[in-house]
Amino acid sequence: MVSSHLEETEAGTARGAIAAERFSFWYGPKQALFDVTLSIAPRAVTALIGPSGCGKSTFLRSINRMNELLPGVRRSGSIRLDGMDVYDRGVDVVALRQRVGMVFQRWNPFPKSVYANVAYGPRINGIRSRTELDAIVEGSLRRAALWDEVKDRLRDSALGLSGGQQQRLCIARALANEPEVLLLDEPASALDPISTQKVEELLYDLRRELTIVIVTHNLQQAARVSDHTAFFYLGRLVEAGPTGQLFTSPREERTDAYITGRFG
Repeated sequence: MVSSHLEETEAGTARGAIAAERFSFWYGPKQALFDVTLSIAPRAVTALIGPSGCGKSTFLRSINRMNELLPGVRRSGSIRLDGMDVYDRGVDVVALRQRVGMVFQRWNPFPKSVYANVAYGPRINGIRSRTELDAIVEGSLRRAALWDEVKDRLRDSALGLSGGQQQRLCIARALANEPEVLLLDEPASALDPISTQKVEELLYDLRRELTIVIVTHNLQQAARVSDHTAFFYLGRLVEAGPTGQLFTSPREERTDAYITGRFG
């Protein structure tokens, strides 16, 4: 059951809206983020760009509190989902991570069948009906543009799929929990060009249903898939805005320098 702190929304706030306010984060004594204030639009794709070590993955993983799993971390400020602070003491973290799905740079399917990978979350959430699970698995694989490729291999090990298929399977696994937000940390960086194109086409289709936040080093990919882009540098948010505007007429010199390849 999702915590009431996560069910409530402020009047007029669309489902899946994210807003960070003066959010800072530390790994032990090292500060990784400095006073980040950023609004992320619902039902759109927002790309986080910047050089390695600039804080974009740290910010991404802070949205669903994945960074809390590391020892010695601390944070200040707030990140709100639908108006409620995800760090509020009353928030159910398991429920939060169901609502805010995560896909990592390197695909990580469970060493189980394709079917069991997608059904894992719903089963944990108490769904036992085979008919219902079958419908969730098929629906999630279809939404991940993978059904036609694996419908005859549902009982086979997920580890036998290609890298690109395994990554889309991980997306299907996240979608099976019916999230409102999908976080992706360099999801195509280890894929071949054809698999990368399939993932990008998938994100383009899913933007109508979900709030999507993607970390990418690939500026061309950010330009292709995102509606909005945020540029991070040395732990600070330098600039954010519509992707077309940020790439063609950035307000900040550092943004222009990064986009044009003068550093990064």
